[in-house]
Amino acid sequence: MEICFMKANNILPFNFLSSLHSSNIRKSKVSLESDEAHETKRGREAKLFAKKKQRLRLACSDSNQSSPLSEFLQHPSGVESVLNRKGLQTFELLEEEPDTYRCSLHAIEFMSFEVVPVIDVRLTHTTNGCTVEMLSCKFEGSHAMLQQQNEKFSAFMRNEITWDEESDSETCIDFDVCLGVNLQVFTKPFTLLPLSALETPGNLIMQGLLDRLVPSLVDQLLEDYNKWKYKLNP
Repeated sequence: MEICFMKANNILPFNFLSSLHSSNIRKSKVSLESDEAHETKRGREAKLFAKKKQRLRLACSDSNQSSPLSEFLQHPSGVESVLNRKGLQTFELLEEEPDTYRCSLHAIEFMSFEVVPVIDVRLTHTTNGCTVEMLSCKFEGSHAMLQQQNEKFSAFMRNEITWDEESDSETCIDFDVCLGVNLQVFTKPFTLLPLSALETPGNLIMQGLLDRLVPSLVDQLLEDYNKWKYKLNP
């Protein structure tokens, strides 16, 4: 999965609530009924969600038939492309977990220290596609507050890539990406606001992020696939 979304996603526990405060502090009269559904053992949580789909059409040629997309996605080059290896600081296969990778993003500067987001993802292959699913997400660094931040949020991501050969001349590839973040609301003035005052603009921010991200994912995958195919059939 393209990791630039994770960079933005992982900054959320630090500054996301602050970015919403100025535009929502006046919405204090919004009904609090929906807040009851977001009460957890950890307290009140704002739940953010976004989803994006896109279809890519590939013309099938004789060379394509000798280097199918399914073969590319199971090749190390395809795995790195799906996980966006170019956007990662480190990347490793976990021996104890099959098809699971630990990815470290580039450090994010926050105040006077650096934060390194680390995610574990599982890549599952099927006969007509693959799925990338985020299993965990946490911050690493030397500052003592990072442990607290890790306990204040959770995130999930799922990217399903499927393809269908609709005809002898064309293959359609579908991308279905969803992204969610749960944020514990525990500081004033945000505890005084209804969760909808945080979730509504938060969902818009998340959706805008995916609207920019998914097309770049599609373009990068197509570019990597064509490079791999050319090496096999120069």
